[in-house]
Amino acid sequence: MRIVVLAGGVGGSRFTSGVRSAYPEAQITVVGNTADDVTLHGLRICPDLDTLMYTLGGGGDAERGWGRLDESWRAVEELRAYGADATWFGLGDRDLGTHLFRTSLLAAGLPLSEVTARLCARWWAHDPALRLLPMSDDRVETHVDIPDPGAPGGRRSVHFQEYWVRLHAEPEALAVTRVGIEDARPAPGVEDALATADLVLVGPSNPVVSIGPILAVPGLHDAVRATPAPVVGFSGILHGAPVLGMAHRLLPAIGVAVDAAAVGRHYGARSGDGVLDAWVLDAGDAAAAASVEEAGLRPLVDDLVMSSPEATAGFVRRAVEQVAA
Repeated sequence: MRIVVLAGGVGGSRFTSGVRSAYPEAQITVVGNTADDVTLHGLRICPDLDTLMYTLGGGGDAERGWGRLDESWRAVEELRAYGADATWFGLGDRDLGTHLFRTSLLAAGLPLSEVTARLCARWWAHDPALRLLPMSDDRVETHVDIPDPGAPGGRRSVHFQEYWVRLHAEPEALAVTRVGIEDARPAPGVEDALATADLVLVGPSNPVVSIGPILAVPGLHDAVRATPAPVVGFSGILHGAPVLGMAHRLLPAIGVAVDAAAVGRHYGARSGDGVLDAWVLDAGDAAAAASVEEAGLRPLVDDLVMSSPEATAGFVRRAVEQVAA
């Protein structure tokens, strides 16, 4: 069985761990978001790819949900002592090795997809049927417009990481821009994986800054629509709030309500112009199923709390079985 998962970082890694638990013999290709990527201290950092890599490789910090297990922070403490910029970003000492290695390979001319494969060779050697692909080898970065009375027009643009980490998503998000998306192309292997998949799963990651950029890469929205496999999406909004992260701060910026059914309608049905065949809502949002069905999507309802890989595996299997039936 060939499965493709579209995923962001923390929620995407937990979801993919459950998919692996549900289908231990499957070939799983994870298409990871790279629009969160940022250059700090001269290093190219790929937060979502790294969280997926560490978590599924057994080296991630499960309590924080990101970064390395048994991490220390002496390097960033030294940077603060020097008065360096961007010390608000959680750059751990173990994590630093990944960024140094990645940046050196990129500087040598290797594309991000090849660099990611080399990094995963260490972490995923135990599971050769698991593959991580960046959505694109081209640089794409998400910027967020926020109010600033002192700036021209009363607003300024900041990198998503600054908005998310340094500002804690507290300023109102006035607009979201994906810099470089128009010129980006799918990374090698992504379109082939979708064309040959038996199952495509859209994880419960942030619809604006995780799944949104993947589908916005020119060609990928159409590739998902064209796959012969069923495409099943899972809501990350439970009971009117994101189960992880701060998607509620960004959804209004793209005109989508913080509501499970609204996100499903935003992705849309393949019977129209969208990408999904079925949309899985949490049991607490069952009343919204009719709204999903009216949009041409098949609504499925289950307990979507990812309390463990086994719990996630359970609701993934049940959803896939219902769609197959």
